[in-house]
Amino acid sequence: MTLSQIGIIISIFVYLAVMLLVGFVSSRETNDVKDFYLGGRKLGPFVTAMSAEASDMSAYLLMGVPGLAYLSGIADAGWTCLGLIAGTYLNWLFTARRLRNYTEKLDAITIPDYFKKRFKDNSNIILCIGAFFILVFFVPYTASGFAACGKLFSSFFGVNYQLAMMASAVIIVGYTTTGGFLAASKTDFIQSIVMTVALFFILGYGVVTAGGFGAVKENAASLAGYLSMNATHVNADSSAAPYGIFNKITMFCWGLGYFGMPHILLRFMAIRKSSELKLSRRIASVWVVFSLAIAVFIGVVGRALTVGGELSSLILAEDPGSSSEAEKLIIVLAQKISENGFIFALLAGLVLAGILASTMSTADSQLIAASSSVSENIIQETFGINLSETAAMITARATLIAVAVLGVIIAWDPNSSVFGIVSFAWAGFGAVFGPIMLLSLYWKRTNRYGAIAGMVAGGLMVFIWKYVVRPMGGVWDLYELAPAFLVAIIVIVIVSLLTKAPEQEITDEFDHVAKMS
Repeated sequence: MTLSQIGIIISIFVYLAVMLLVGFVSSRETNDVKDFYLGGRKLGPFVTAMSAEASDMSAYLLMGVPGLAYLSGIADAGWTCLGLIAGTYLNWLFTARRLRNYTEKLDAITIPDYFKKRFKDNSNIILCIGAFFILVFFVPYTASGFAACGKLFSSFFGVNYQLAMMASAVIIVGYTTTGGFLAASKTDFIQSIVMTVALFFILGYGVVTAGGFGAVKENAASLAGYLSMNATHVNADSSAAPYGIFNKITMFCWGLGYFGMPHILLRFMAIRKSSELKLSRRIASVWVVFSLAIAVFIGVVGRALTVGGELSSLILAEDPGSSSEAEKLIIVLAQKISENGFIFALLAGLVLAGILASTMSTADSQLIAASSSVSENIIQETFGINLSETAAMITARATLIAVAVLGVIIAWDPNSSVFGIVSFAWAGFGAVFGPIMLLSLYWKRTNRYGAIAGMVAGGLMVFIWKYVVRPMGGVWDLYELAPAFLVAIIVIVIVSLLTKAPEQEITDEFDHVAKMS
């Protein structure tokens, strides 16, 4: 083992040890199920903001965005990031405060639980539908996080992929099962800081290595369409392809997903005071703008390094349109950094810890959301099994471990395209929960029949559009989230208007929360 590898291992080991320590400390504050799943509604504004954004970004921030920018220029990555920025801000602006107040009044600790109590659905149909879709989309989503950790360790240190993946899963499950939501939120806050430091450091190293900002711009500009928001660079023939309004809408629509992300919405519910959400919104919005902008710029710097001869090409000769190799850009740069001595190896370890942080911060939150849908919404509420507080805590931790095991099984094959599931799961959550979340908060006439129909329609349309409509190509080649989101809204409105209006008790609660917000 080389000195540089030792330095990297030390950095990563210290980081992982801190995560486990936070989980152990948080376990002392986790006394019941409400603490385990919602942290007792006592998160501060900074932890709320940064944990929400860290759990949102996943490996997409440090691998996906730079890789996309490296591959084809700033248009694809740029329009996606603009959609994510807009979606983040609007979600905090329109959803956070009202959802926090509504869930406290209804005493709801999960998203399906909120919908059940919001519409007084004693049949538990909404609860079952919500829990079902959370499991359908979150288990593979979590698997992608385990796979990212496994691929990182196996590619950098040459260790067995399955062993590395399982070790990563054990660590994530370890601090999440002991400390629950508080541990996930606190570690996410720390991980957001690690991610930020990693982004700034790798950007600085890349710019200096390239010869300054002027050299970066000159090298990148030599590629046709690379620095345009209205064109993309085609690697197959080094030409520029137009990036029209249809492409822009498709990528921008990623922002719609935020309104239905359970692991992000839970942060809104967990803040100690709804009045502090304004500060959280500002913190989150600023961080998202800077982090995504830096991630795109890292991709540009990486491509400039390749043009300048300082970095080997990460474009696959057999598939120049694939970003699979380009997504390893930050890992490759970290390897180059580690070659400059022990201190630089420690810093390279911090960069790799940043990638781990981006992955773990999402995986832990997804495990909490998925396990809560099983133990709270299915076992206790749907099946009517009454558990003591101790039994409920044991069930909560056991279901979290079970969900993690399923994730490990899905991620077992190192060649499986687990990352492709992320965009599909994002569309699924956005279409199933996003429309009904917005309408439940802002349209008094929404009823449980509309909610049920809309959730089912949104979920089904994601599958139909992706596997039946989108393969037709042409004007139909649109990201499935947009049409599924629109269909769900239309179905909710039509079915609600065609069926019985909500009871007086429901509308009174709606008016009360509206005045609070």
